[in-house]
Amino acid sequence: MIEPKIENYSEVWERPARFDELASLLSEIGRSFYARGWVLGTSGNFSAVVSRNPLRLAITSSGVDKSQLAADHILQVNAEGKAVAGVGHPSAETLLHLMVVNALGARAVLHTHSVWSNIVSDIQAREGGVRIEGFEMLKGLAGVSTHDYGEWIPIIENSQDMVALSESIAQKLNEQPRPHGFLLRRHGLYTWGRDVAEAKRHVEILEFLLEVLGRTAHATGRGSY
Repeated sequence: MIEPKIENYSEVWERPARFDELASLLSEIGRSFYARGWVLGTSGNFSAVVSRNPLRLAITSSGVDKSQLAADHILQVNAEGKAVAGVGHPSAETLLHLMVVNALGARAVLHTHSVWSNIVSDIQAREGGVRIEGFEMLKGLAGVSTHDYGEWIPIIENSQDMVALSESIAQKLNEQPRPHGFLLRRHGLYTWGRDVAEAKRHVEILEFLLEVLGRTAHATGRGSY
């Protein structure tokens, strides 16, 4: 099933969110990220807020090949991460999405599993994060207006205990003045936005910058950044 392409993502947020529209947006983004090598196989997960009160989240179903992601693979979950609509099981990392939505007020959360996020998160794990500064592309992040800026991206050790992992991430993000993302070591990138369009842009910006760092380290023989 191929959903109609929505050209202007921001239009969706100019009126109350509709689950079917968000499902189409998230599935289209998932297929495009697959094509760019950021969510191969069943990796990655994406979500968007349908409503705040009560909290309802549109989120990808677990175990779906992202090259085949369709609106039918998007579920609706409640504040506890339990499915209230749709077929399948919520992503195992639903609690992490809910944490970001609640802690930061995000309305969309996107998670990728790229080669470069895995490499950089492993190389820099001992430092607890990676600083990216001086690049023009940083201006694509919300609230950043100059390349003369440094973004600190925390790196958190991966865990299958989602409750403990969620608490660890929340603590790290609380230390940041205006975080745009975090890395799970040997796992991938999480970023978010005030809407789906902003979250999508943040993925593109941060994946570009992580690739620049990774390729630079390889070319120069440096072991860190």
